[in-house]
Formats: sequence, structure tokens, C-alpha cells
Amino acid sequence: MSKTWLKPLRHPRFWLAAWLAAVLTVIVVCLIPPPPLALPQGSDKVEHFLAYFLLAGSAVQLYRRGAVLAWAGIGLVLMGIGIEFAQGALTEARMADPADAVANTAGVIAGLATALSPWRDTLLRMKG
Repeated sequence: MSKTWLKPLRHPRFWLAAWLAAVLTVIVVCLIPPPPLALPQGSDKVEHFLAYFLLAGSAVQLYRRGAVLAWAGIGLVLMGIGIEFAQGALTEARMADPADAVANTAGVIAGLATALSPWRDTLLRMKG
């Protein structure tokens, strides 16, 4: 990945690695057996929305605006859809739920929308 795709952060490789670790964590958490929690019906949609909102919002902090940020968003949406297929095909403890993919996509859109807010360069302003 070209450094020109990233904002001029103080430690760009560290922040990129942290973001990629967060992406990997979401993938793993979505594919391992769920913890035995008694949550209200449908509350997992909030969790899906927040996870993808944070991933997309973090991408806004890392990547310059334009095509690279759009591709990050597209990648996150495709990841969310792919995880739902994987849950249905590869796990016995989970099931595919199209509503989860919708919540993931809504989270990505909301996270990318932070690029239009004053918070879009928070990490950049903290550089030094």
C-alpha cells in the first residue's frame, strides 16, 4: 500500500497495522462460536452497526479522501456480506442473517460520513 494513500500521520505503519488488526478481529469474532449471553432480540444489529461504524470511521482517519477511502468502504461492505455467507456455510454455531449485512453496511456508510465532519482529521491533529 502506497504511503501516498495514507494521511501524513506520525506513525502511519503503526496506525495501518492497528486498523488491519481491528478488521481481522471483527472477522474472527464473527466466525467463532458466540458467547452464551442473553441479549434482547435484535440487539446484535446495534453491535454490527457499531463495529462497522468504527472500522469505517477509522479508515477515514487513516486514508486520504477519494478513491482509496471509497475502496476501503467497499471492502468493508463486501467483508460484512462475505462474513454472513461464511457464517452460514462454515460454522454450526452461527447462521447467516441478511439483516446483519444491512446493519454492517449502514455502519460503513455512517462511518464514512465522518469524512464530512470536523472529526475527519482527529488522528492527524494528534500527531504532534
